[in-house]
Amino acid sequence: MKVAVFGGSGFLGQYLVAELLKRNYEVTVLDRQQPVRHKEKVRYVETDILDRERVIAAINDQRFDVVYNLAGFANLDKAIKFPYLTMQLNVLGNINVLDGCVQAGVKRFVYASSAYAMSDKGSFYGISKLASEKVVEEYSIKYGLNFTVLRYGSVYSEQEFDNNYIYNLVEKAIRTGKIEHGGDGNEIREYIHAADAAKLSVDVIETDDFKNEHVIFTGTEKMKRIELFELIREILGNRIEISLQSGEYHNHYQFSPYSYTPTLSRKLVANPHIDMGQGILECIKAVYSKNPD
Repeated sequence: MKVAVFGGSGFLGQYLVAELLKRNYEVTVLDRQQPVRHKEKVRYVETDILDRERVIAAINDQRFDVVYNLAGFANLDKAIKFPYLTMQLNVLGNINVLDGCVQAGVKRFVYASSAYAMSDKGSFYGISKLASEKVVEEYSIKYGLNFTVLRYGSVYSEQEFDNNYIYNLVEKAIRTGKIEHGGDGNEIREYIHAADAAKLSVDVIETDDFKNEHVIFTGTEKMKRIELFELIREILGNRIEISLQSGEYHNHYQFSPYSYTPTLSRKLVANPHIDMGQGILECIKAVYSKNPD
């Protein structure tokens, strides 16, 4: 099968590409920069997901069986600083990929979402992911495009990327001798290694069980942030100072990414008001005034 990976040069993308190659898929990476790993084994097409014509042409050119979209902002803090660009990349860029998939008759579209898509935390990042999920669902209804939405939790690995929290935490601890955290340390996460997340991400396309479904990928064990910090400190010979600043962790969830907070609206009724029959009569009079004959 021919598989396209938008964002295949990124943090999770490189692991996904490696897993696809291991299972003998024919892989094309579409990204703004060439992949560092597996360059000799994949086809690379320089592509910006905001370049609509190029995205659609690239998908139509190869007639892929499966298209993954891992491109866009994956760093929550960066997304908070750049809301406009976040919406461009994560929503409009995704629509460009979807349109290419519809035109080319792609069999399955796989969207990399986030656990923050169903949270009242996550600010513009979570909003962009939820919006894109809804767009993907609507494309399935209107155009028959089969999809799988993957909601990733806390993914980590030994690779250096700006959205690899644990690597950056360890690197800073070694460099400065400190771990500084904006919460009280009781926040709970279920960390999953990027290699494991990649395996699951390929598993979903090898069966129809996950067609037009939403799947969440997290680790198997819950861990408090403070437990993570203590683990790192112990491994580094107890030479690390841990500093917690409670109350500075507003945009991240505490215990679970899932929350339901419906927005309530206030109903106003005009008093006095125009009666419905009178309103329709006015419409009829307006039509006749334009067409007196």
